[in-house]
Amino acid sequence: MVRNFLKIAGRHMLNSKGFSFINIAGLAIGMASAILILLWIQDERSYDNFHEKKDRIYEVWNRVASEGKLSSWSGVSALTGPVLENDLPEVEKAVRVKANGSLLFTVGEKKVNQSGLLVDEGFLQMFTFPMLTGNLATALRDKHSVVLTEKSAKTFFGDGNALGKLVKIDNGELFTVTGIVKDPPRNSYFSFDYLVPWAAQENPNGSEFGWNDNGTNTFLLLKENADFAVMSGKLKDLKQRYDGEAKTLKWEFFAYPMARWRMYSSFTNGVEDGGGRIALIRLFAVIAGFILLIACINFMNMTTARSEKRAKEVGIRKVSGARKSALVFQFVGESVCTALLAGIMAVVIVMGCMPAFNQLTEKDLFLDFTNVYTWLALGGFVLFTGLLAGSYPAFFLSAYKPLSVLKGTFKRSNALVTPRKVLVIFQFTIAIFLIICTIIVKRQINHVQAREVGYERDHLIYHFLTDDISRNYALIKNELIQSGVATSVAKTNAPLTERWSGGWGQNWQGKDPNDNTSFDRYATDEGLGVTAGLQFIEGRDFDLQKFPTDSLGLIINEAALKVMHFKQPIGQIVSDLGTDWHVIGVIKDVVLKNPYESARPILICGAKSSFLGLNVMQIKLNDKNDVAVNLQKAETIFHKYNPEFPFEYKFVDEEYARKFDSVQRLGTLSALFAGLTIFISCLGLLGLAMYMAETRIREIGIRKVLGASVLNITVLLSRDFVALVAIAFVLAAPLAYWGVSQWLMDFSYRVSVGWQSFALAGCVSVLIALLTVSFQSVKAALANPVRNLKVE
Repeated sequence: MVRNFLKIAGRHMLNSKGFSFINIAGLAIGMASAILILLWIQDERSYDNFHEKKDRIYEVWNRVASEGKLSSWSGVSALTGPVLENDLPEVEKAVRVKANGSLLFTVGEKKVNQSGLLVDEGFLQMFTFPMLTGNLATALRDKHSVVLTEKSAKTFFGDGNALGKLVKIDNGELFTVTGIVKDPPRNSYFSFDYLVPWAAQENPNGSEFGWNDNGTNTFLLLKENADFAVMSGKLKDLKQRYDGEAKTLKWEFFAYPMARWRMYSSFTNGVEDGGGRIALIRLFAVIAGFILLIACINFMNMTTARSEKRAKEVGIRKVSGARKSALVFQFVGESVCTALLAGIMAVVIVMGCMPAFNQLTEKDLFLDFTNVYTWLALGGFVLFTGLLAGSYPAFFLSAYKPLSVLKGTFKRSNALVTPRKVLVIFQFTIAIFLIICTIIVKRQINHVQAREVGYERDHLIYHFLTDDISRNYALIKNELIQSGVATSVAKTNAPLTERWSGGWGQNWQGKDPNDNTSFDRYATDEGLGVTAGLQFIEGRDFDLQKFPTDSLGLIINEAALKVMHFKQPIGQIVSDLGTDWHVIGVIKDVVLKNPYESARPILICGAKSSFLGLNVMQIKLNDKNDVAVNLQKAETIFHKYNPEFPFEYKFVDEEYARKFDSVQRLGTLSALFAGLTIFISCLGLLGLAMYMAETRIREIGIRKVLGASVLNITVLLSRDFVALVAIAFVLAAPLAYWGVSQWLMDFSYRVSVGWQSFALAGCVSVLIALLTVSFQSVKAALANPVRNLKVE
C-alpha cells in the first residue's frame, strides 16, 4: 500500500511540475531559514557548556544603590578573591581574572602581539581548557610562567616542543612556557592567546586602591554538596565587613551562576529584567517559527487552490471503498514526501549560505553530518514540517462528498471569511510587522550615527604607550608636530571611544548629601581640547606650560555642570579619590562609550591623577597631507624612538563606527527575515490568486462577453487581495508599535516611532501584493472567454 501511495505522490508531482516546484521551493526556503536560525540559537545556548564543573562555578557581582536605583555589575576589588577562600568554607577555590591587554611576545626574530589574561593559579583547575602539554596543577605557580594556546605555540615554535622555552613579553622580562592548552572555543566567556599568573603584575595583592577598586572579575568554585543559600548569606555582607564606606552604602555581593552569564546578565534595579541575549534568542526563535509556519501556510494555500484537480480522484476513491483515514494518510504522506525533497534542497541552501551567515553573525556555525543526532534532528524537522504543512490540505481534500464531486455539483467556498484568506492575512501580518521593525531599526541607527559626539573624529588616531614611548613621549610629540605629520598630540588614560573608569562619591560645595550620581572619569596631560576638537562653553583647555597647576585642573561637561549646579563653575573645587581638583573649563557633552545612552556627566582630570594612568597617545593628523603619507612618516618616527614595537594605531572614527555593529547586524537580519517572509507570503498570495481565478472563471468569461475591459477584470480580481493586505496592516501596526516601543526603551537616546514608518510599510506591502497578483489577474483577464464558458 505504501508503494502505491508513493507512486501516486510521484505521479502527481510530475504531472504538476511548476506547481510542485513552487511548493518545494517555498518550503525549502522556509526550512533553510529556520535551520540557520536554530543553529544560531543552539550556538548561543552552548556557551560555556564544555566546562566540567560549570554547575558549581559562579561570578561575584556587586549590588549597590546609585542614582536612586540598585546597580549591578561584575567587577569587584582584587582583594575579594583571597578573602572568599579564607572566610567562606563553602568555597573550594576563588580565581581572579583580568584582561592583560595586547602585549608584544618576542621569540628570536618573531614579534607578535598577543591578547591574554592575568589569572590566579587555580584558573585551569576551575575552568576546563584541556592542557595538551604541561602540568595542570603547577603551570601557573611561578610568577614568570606563561601558558600558551595551541595556536600561539605554533606561531612562535611551529610544530616543535614549546614546553620550557623562553618568551620575552613586552620587551621586558623572560617568561618560561609551562603549558600548552587547546584554543578556547568561540562559544566561551573567555578569549585569550596566553595566560600569565596573577603574581606577575606589579601589585598582585590589589592593595593600591583597596576595596574602592571594582575592576577585577572574580570567580568562585563551590565545594560539592555545599549549601548555596548559606554561602550567599555570608557573601552578601562580605565587603561591608572590610570597608566602612561599603557598610554605609549597604553594599552587597552576590554569586551569579555560570549558566546565566551569557543569556540573562541584564539587570534593572538590581534584578534580572529578562533582557539581554535571552530576549534576542526568544525573538529569533519566534521568527524561525513564523517563517516555517508561513512556508507551510504557503504550501496549504497552493495545495487547496488546486483542489479541483484532485476532487474526482477523491470521489472515485471514496466510491471504491476508501476510508477518510486512508485518504488523509495519502495526502499527509505526499506532504511528507514534498517536505523531504524540500529538506534536501534546504540543506543545500544552508550549506551555500553558511559562510555569509557566519560572517554576518560572527559565528562558526556548521552542520555536523558525522553526528547521528544531526540526522535525527533533520529527520524530525522534515517530518514535523511535512505533518504541519499537510494537515489542513489532507483534511480539506478528504472531506469532499463523492456524490457531489462525481455529479460536478460540489460547492466551492466564496464566503467572506475562509481559512485560506485567514492564512494569507496571517502571513502578511507577520511580514508587515517585520517590515515596520526593519524600518525603525534602520531609523534608530541613522539617528544615533548622526548624533553630535562632542569631539572631531576625522584624522584622529590613537596609539598605546608601549615600552619606550613613555620615556620618549616628548621627543615623539615634538617630531610629529615639527614634521607636519600632526597638528597636536595629547596623552590620555583611555581611547576617546572608551570609558575605563567611573564611580560616585565626589564632593563639591553645595552638594546634596543624598546625591549618588555616578561620573565617568577621564584624564589627560594637556592639549586634549585642540587635539580632539572639544567644544568649550566656559574656561579653557589644559596648558601645563602656561599654567603648571593645570596638573590638578578639571574639565567638566554640561551634564556634570547640571548635576553640580555651579553658577560660576570656573575655580570651583571638586574632590575625587582623595584629590582636590579645580575646574578650569566646561565643554559640551561628549559621547565616550555608548552612543545610545543620554549624555553622562564626565570629569576630565589633570595629569596628576594617581588613579588614572596616561597610557594612550591621541594624535591629530595634519589634514593638509595625504593620510597614507602621514601614517608612513609617523611609523618612521615611532620606530626611531620605540624600535622593538610595531606601529599599531587605530582611527577613532572607525572605532566609533564599530559601536553600531551589533544593532546594524540586527537590522540586517531583520531585513533578511522580512524579505524572506514577504517572498514566501507572495507565493501564498499567488496560490490564492490561482484559486480565485479558477473559481471565478465563468464569471470572468461572462464579464468579458458583456464588454468588461482587461483593466476592469484585473481590478476586480486584485481588490480582494488589497483588502486582505489592508486587514493585515491593521493587525500588524499595533503589534509593531508595541514591539518597537519596547525595543527602543533600551536606548535612552532614541528616535521617535512616528507614523511615517507605518505608512511606508503599508504602501510597500500593498505594492508587493499588487505586483504578485497582477500577473495572475492579467492572465485570467486576457483568457479567451469562449474557453472559459466551456469549462462547465
